[in-house]
Amino acid sequence: MSEFWLISAPGDKENVQALERMNTVTSKSNLSYNTKFAIPDFKVGTLDSLVGLSDELGKLDTFAESLIRRMAQSVVEVMEDSKGKAQEHLLANGVDLTSFVTHFEWDMAKYPAKQPLVSVVDTIAKQLAQIEMDLKSRTAAYNTLKTNLENLEKKSMGNLFTRTLSDIVSKEDFVLDSEYLITLLVIVPKPNYSQWQKTYESLSDMVVPRSTKLITEDKEGGLFTVTLFRKVIEDFKTKAKENKFTVREFYYDEKEIKREREEMARLLSDKKQQYQTSCVALKKGSSTFPDHKVKVTPLGNPDRPAAGQTDRERESEGEGEGPLLRWLKVNFSEAFIAWIHVKALRVFVESVLRYGLPVNFQAVLLQPLKKSSTKRLREVLNSVFRHLDEVAATSILDASVEIPGLQLNNQDYFPYVYFHIDLSLLD
Repeated sequence: MSEFWLISAPGDKENVQALERMNTVTSKSNLSYNTKFAIPDFKVGTLDSLVGLSDELGKLDTFAESLIRRMAQSVVEVMEDSKGKAQEHLLANGVDLTSFVTHFEWDMAKYPAKQPLVSVVDTIAKQLAQIEMDLKSRTAAYNTLKTNLENLEKKSMGNLFTRTLSDIVSKEDFVLDSEYLITLLVIVPKPNYSQWQKTYESLSDMVVPRSTKLITEDKEGGLFTVTLFRKVIEDFKTKAKENKFTVREFYYDEKEIKREREEMARLLSDKKQQYQTSCVALKKGSSTFPDHKVKVTPLGNPDRPAAGQTDRERESEGEGEGPLLRWLKVNFSEAFIAWIHVKALRVFVESVLRYGLPVNFQAVLLQPLKKSSTKRLREVLNSVFRHLDEVAATSILDASVEIPGLQLNNQDYFPYVYFHIDLSLLD
């Protein structure tokens, strides 16, 4: 499953034992895979500032999740015929999203934990806002390109009455640079081919004998040429219409036709280059993790090591990718990483607000193994941590302050700090 429950409980002896009991029960019952979720020791500041941050982080959480879903959808849209491979590009720090979440470690270089919490949150908010701004700009440019191309493609896919003719006709089909003669294009219904051949020379004076030629046809009719004197164009058009022949308004302009063909080729090339990859393809979800970012600490097996992947290796995987796909890939990773850091910040802030000072809590990430077992998993957690009711009810905060997650008369009430991470919509 691509669903995670991020919870925390006080770090005293009683609750550490409760966490161990939870891990034992969920493992034996095959309910979830559990790992410790490491959160650094932040500067707490005042409780009033934490209450303000609680609201701000909630909004930032929603914004970040919306942003990464939009970016994931953009990857799918850009790849078009290769949509089945889109998931290969939705990575975080070079690994699949599930691996990143389950092996999360706070990025001290990007978000220094020694800074005030307000500064850390502001850094993440500005980063996500910039990514969204760039996303809007780049997708708008791509959509304009796509629309222009679709409009040109529609012109080449219609019937003979509406489609462009620049990709059908050639210079040899026309009498050009003549002061007196001109070649017209006439659409003739299929049932009337014989009538056209018999009558076109007599539809008007000054029609060149044996000057007609079938260039192309569709289901309804054919496109014929006919050469005549310029002075009788209007008379010929009138007579042709009376006989259910339609003169298509088209005059051969070699420069204009060349321009239109080049524009089509350019748009096709530009669109393809937005996501085209070379023979150096992105490898499918790697199971390796960069040493300076990802560290696994599973409950019950804290010493399991993690392999490493260098930045150079990750960069080489992206060689040959189109600029839009490459940008989406890189910035999706940045946005996703920022989102999980927001989750970590929310756990810290809500745990301090819920459990009080000094800061002492343990965060755990649970990955439900089956959709059908989530109800049972919830029951186990509520049973194991039922004793936290009293802790929450006697919080050091003023009773008028709303405590997130504390809804005593609501079925969504959790006696512990709880947050949900759902990656299913990115699949």
